[in-house]
Amino acid sequence: MTAGERLWASYLIETAFPVEEAAEGLAGEQSTGTFVRLPGETDALREAHGARIERIEPLEPAPAPSLPGAKRPSSARHSVCNRAKVEISWPIANFGLSLPNVLATVAGNLFELGYFSGLRLLDIRFPAAFAGAYPGPRFGAAGTRRLTGVAAGPLIGTIIKPSVGLSPEATAAIVRQLCDGGIDFIKDDELQANGPHCPLPARVDAVMRVINEHKERTGKRVMYAFNVTDELDQMKRHHDHVLAAGGSCVMVSLNSAGLVGLGALYRHCQLPIHAHRNGWGYLSRAPLLGFSYVAWQKFWRLAGVDHMHVNGIRNKFCEDDESVIASARACLSPMFAPPARGHEVMPVLSSGQWAGQAADSYCAIGSSDVIYAAGGGIMAHPQGIAAGVASIREAWEAAMAGVDATRYAERHPALAQALQAFGS
Repeated sequence: MTAGERLWASYLIETAFPVEEAAEGLAGEQSTGTFVRLPGETDALREAHGARIERIEPLEPAPAPSLPGAKRPSSARHSVCNRAKVEISWPIANFGLSLPNVLATVAGNLFELGYFSGLRLLDIRFPAAFAGAYPGPRFGAAGTRRLTGVAAGPLIGTIIKPSVGLSPEATAAIVRQLCDGGIDFIKDDELQANGPHCPLPARVDAVMRVINEHKERTGKRVMYAFNVTDELDQMKRHHDHVLAAGGSCVMVSLNSAGLVGLGALYRHCQLPIHAHRNGWGYLSRAPLLGFSYVAWQKFWRLAGVDHMHVNGIRNKFCEDDESVIASARACLSPMFAPPARGHEVMPVLSSGQWAGQAADSYCAIGSSDVIYAAGGGIMAHPQGIAAGVASIREAWEAAMAGVDATRYAERHPALAQALQAFGS
């Protein structure tokens, strides 16, 4: 850790106060300040440990407060909603090389401050010292490709549905169909973990019998992300069971496990960690509250996940395509300048995906280092699962070759049938 290194964060703020005053309140609350100067709070201490306002970019004011409960100056005669982008920096000596304490600093009590009727963390820039303290993903795209044998193009994946209610044997029967259909990647739903109707050890045993038999027969090793989310000791035991059975991936619900739980599992783990973002909406859906995905995903990449869900374009949720694409690009962008590791992870595109979004996804993201997870786009293909998988693979082949999907479909019947069935 180099003396003088600082961590930077940028925010979108909305306030009835002068922007500079509100920014000073944020910087003070999240470093050395309180509402009065205390004994021992010297100028030297403030200089060494105080947060610093690095930049303020005024924006167009808002017509009304975005959030309830914010204060306004007693002198204000009417409600003013100033908006700005603000950059704040902190000396890393304040929190050390600790992700949980960085999170408390850049996204702690500041959201409740009376200054703000809106506040959103837009981005964060970690100093290089964090690259050494947190090595990041062990597998990423290269390791995932090595384990699955998929050298180029996206990994075509799907999710086992129904979310709950299937027995281990029923789950394994679906996995057999998917393996025979040419799938690369399968994951548990986030709702399917270790429930009594389908306990994880029994599910692992049943599914891995199918996957191991398929590998012996064909040479192809399908990756299955088993949802090990649980109490920490249980997560470790679940991981060990997956590993012993020959599995090649575990899945964790990030908002359930937390940074500390994920970090502890990472230190124990020998398999890729597939990160599910369920609950993301409560952190992000209000435009003037919470996090941007660009900022949020950096914590988890440092903590060591290998794949991260980013939604998908033209999805079933409320997120727009621009946000989805920015999220995917962020996952694939280096966090640090060389020679530090980049900590890139594989984005997982899912939610209402089928062959029809392949070209736009590839064009916008600029990479095929993705897991493309489709449910109905595979399972509901008129010619069955194998044709559903083939249709998506063919759509990506066309996109990567710069060929229009409709034209490519003239010689690829699975893609043609998908375009006809799902095109509307």
